[in-house]
Amino acid sequence: MKTTHTIAALTVAATAMLSGCASAPRDTYANGNMNSDAYQSNASMGYGTIDSIQVTRAPGGTTGSGAVVGGLVGALVGNQVGSGNGRTAATVAGAVGGAVVGNNVEANRANNRDVYQIGIRLDNGEYRTIMQDSVYDLRVGNRVRVVDGRAYRY
Repeated sequence: MKTTHTIAALTVAATAMLSGCASAPRDTYANGNMNSDAYQSNASMGYGTIDSIQVTRAPGGTTGSGAVVGGLVGALVGNQVGSGNGRTAATVAGAVGGAVVGNNVEANRANNRDVYQIGIRLDNGEYRTIMQDSVYDLRVGNRVRVVDGRAYRY
């Protein structure tokens, strides 16, 4: 019975942590009128010309989801070992070890991808640098539309 309570508590904790990472889709129009999210989206929109495109490595960093998932898996595996205080110690050690391994796996995945750094001279005179995972048909000299931090051919 104690194992069931431990698993349930870990599941509830993981769900609570990961639900903070979720985002709801934004509607651009509600009943024919623009809502505030759509207005903010359009406020960050601009038109310009691509000055440069460079390939670079993605900036490192983790969101913490790898550590959470790793910690949960480690705790579940550790909970299957021993009995009494030994089981508690194995659960804690599994959670800590799993969190470290999960965080490292997430960091390695994030660092091993190329991204494109696109320099854009906007029509209003501003210069923006945008990071995208692909450039599709974008080339230096193309006219683009910038919406929410992404460049689209115009």
